[in-house]
Amino acid sequence: MAEFPNVETELMAKSVQELSQKAESKTLLENFMYDVSDGESMNAPVPLLEIPVVDIGLLSCPSASVEEMQKMQSALSSCGYIQVINHGMESSFLDKVREVQKQFFQLPEAEKKIYSKEVNGIQGYGHDHRILSKHASLNWADRLFLIVYPEHGRNLKFWPKNPKAFREVIEEYTEKLGLLTEVIFKAMAKSLNLEEDSFLKQNGEKATMSARFNYYPPCPRPEAVLGVKPHQDASTITYIVQDNELESLQVLKDNQWFKVSIDPHAILLNVGNQVEIMSNGIFKSPLHRVVTNSERERCSLAIFCFPDPEKEIGPVDKLVTESNPRLYKTIKDYVGNHFQRIQQAKTPIEAAKI
Repeated sequence: MAEFPNVETELMAKSVQELSQKAESKTLLENFMYDVSDGESMNAPVPLLEIPVVDIGLLSCPSASVEEMQKMQSALSSCGYIQVINHGMESSFLDKVREVQKQFFQLPEAEKKIYSKEVNGIQGYGHDHRILSKHASLNWADRLFLIVYPEHGRNLKFWPKNPKAFREVIEEYTEKLGLLTEVIFKAMAKSLNLEEDSFLKQNGEKATMSARFNYYPPCPRPEAVLGVKPHQDASTITYIVQDNELESLQVLKDNQWFKVSIDPHAILLNVGNQVEIMSNGIFKSPLHRVVTNSERERCSLAIFCFPDPEKEIGPVDKLVTESNPRLYKTIKDYVGNHFQRIQQAKTPIEAAKI
């Protein structure tokens, strides 16, 4: 990372959007760059991975649900992603979700900073510029992070009042995802020949949902800078409303990076570490990253589903057999341990393995 006076102060004070617009930020840009001396370019062309489309309506239809569940089970056991359609939301509503977050990130910086996260806080507007190591490359992204469920967990001082429709749209989106999540968890369990509440029981009564609104400004060095570095999600499952046009999300499959296909009418779903643990490794939590673009900005919204932090999670008993031995420990508060291990530059799910 670049070494010069007050670099950390400078990085903490400015949004990535501000840095992208200032010529004098070239030195600061070094703090985002990866070593590409071996010739590997972060934005080199990669193959497209067509993510399987799963029709939620068919999951509840007895005549077709077996085939649809098998399709879902196969996808979540290989690439860890599905595109969910017939999810109970019109395409026009998903466009509203995209629009309110885009409008927020287009506000003047001073107005956005009204919602800045507090020191050592998580919720609010900001970035991920906590410099954990002098050798850690930073993410080229600004974000707004909010707890959206349960309602009493929301801190409304971080919820933008502008655009005016923001709160109404995100509350409705959260409510609809809550209904969808129950259907998804039941279908996942049934696809493995389990009781339909097998994953729901581990989720507990105090499950939560958090939203991360991501903004990726144009980047002058896309070959050496990532929007988000490679990682797995600490969630049970994650829902993503993708940008309609830029295929910037990439997944590692069979030791090769693929760009994830876009379906503007679908909600992208990926397995998180905690469902990989519950399924005893059958469902795969994918390693993924976001690449940058030199000319165009990009927005996305990820909703992370987490179980009750006081509940212990572990492989469902019926999935542990002689031929398929137990792979993971029973653990509690996986999320807290997840971020602690990230700060230690370790792979969090490795700590849960037996």
